[in-house]
Amino acid sequence: MNTTAQVEKILADTSLSTELQNIAQKVLNKERITFDEGVYLYEHAELGYLGVLANFIREEKHGDKTYFNRNFHLEPTNLCVYDCKFCSYSRLIKQKEEGWALTMEQMLDIVKKYDDEPVTEVHIVGGVLPQYDVAFYSALFTAIKEHRPDLHVKALTPVEYHYIFKKAKIDYATGMKLMKDAGLQSMPGGGAEIFHPEIREQIAKDKCTGEQWLAIHEEWHKLGMRSNATMLYGHIEKFWHRVDHMEKLRELQDRTGGFQTFIPLKFRNQHNQMSNVPESSVIEDLRNYAIARIYLDNFDHIKAYWAMISRETAQLSLNYGVDDIDGTLDDTTKIYSMAGAEEQNPAMSTRELVNLIKQVGRKAIERDTLYNVVTDFENVVFEEEKKPQYYKLPVVN
Repeated sequence: MNTTAQVEKILADTSLSTELQNIAQKVLNKERITFDEGVYLYEHAELGYLGVLANFIREEKHGDKTYFNRNFHLEPTNLCVYDCKFCSYSRLIKQKEEGWALTMEQMLDIVKKYDDEPVTEVHIVGGVLPQYDVAFYSALFTAIKEHRPDLHVKALTPVEYHYIFKKAKIDYATGMKLMKDAGLQSMPGGGAEIFHPEIREQIAKDKCTGEQWLAIHEEWHKLGMRSNATMLYGHIEKFWHRVDHMEKLRELQDRTGGFQTFIPLKFRNQHNQMSNVPESSVIEDLRNYAIARIYLDNFDHIKAYWAMISRETAQLSLNYGVDDIDGTLDDTTKIYSMAGAEEQNPAMSTRELVNLIKQVGRKAIERDTLYNVVTDFENVVFEEEKKPQYYKLPVVN
């Protein structure tokens, strides 16, 4: 049964509420659902119903294609001036013996380690410290581009930019233009958490507000550049806070069209100040992916980080609206493993990642950061590959 027929079957189900039938009809007609309908889905829609609608949208946009890219993470420091309650990764400056703070030379050494690898992107994000300022990051981006011009620099969240621009006494527009001129090519989606101040005040009080996060992305989009967006879910927020968050993203996307991908981030409760908060179930994770796919009609892509939610859940998510699992040839990030994610050494070879996608009947497409196709793996036969090598971060356990 094709996806259209599956939606039509839902419409013929007389046991469904009028509200759920109306939402299904809107999805079939490619019409936008409202804020209240988004909340209704969270409160009343079962997983099977949501999966049918989300998969219909996913396949209308992308067919069976599932994207990944070959990237590596560069994390300058896990020391931070902020004290986010959900964060298992950062350490306050007074806890510096538990962290690291890399020099420019050390960061460039990590980049050079990948000179013979077919990676297309370096993803740079970490804690916030005074010494990592506008001048430092401008010099870092420029040095990376001079060393390897083909490597796409995706770097820093509005949390970092807000801090360094404020310190430099420059406005967001000026700051983002400086970053672009230095070699920045796109922005990751982190630091969004939950926009509504009712929640943000409790979990991330000191850092940039939701409005400031959105404003920095808007300035970046005005320069003709692309970025991603995230939402940290499954902690103390209510369902309507999630919809409020996605509504603000949808509104900005209507204005700029600059967002590429939305990434729901599952709250993990290990080794942080919110360890008393239970984590969401896999069913709730899949419901959340599906509702995000239905609600964010003007976003091209929904991404699931396999390193955060496990390989098996990532496979399941591909039937609930997700078309990108990020992927990586050699991932050095500690952000998720330190929070208790299933993957404690998150690295997969290209062969493993492609097989993971093919096992659930999807087509594996290696992309670059801007979703240009690098390799369609439908008919690729793999030669023997070396196993991924781990770069040991200077962490004191």
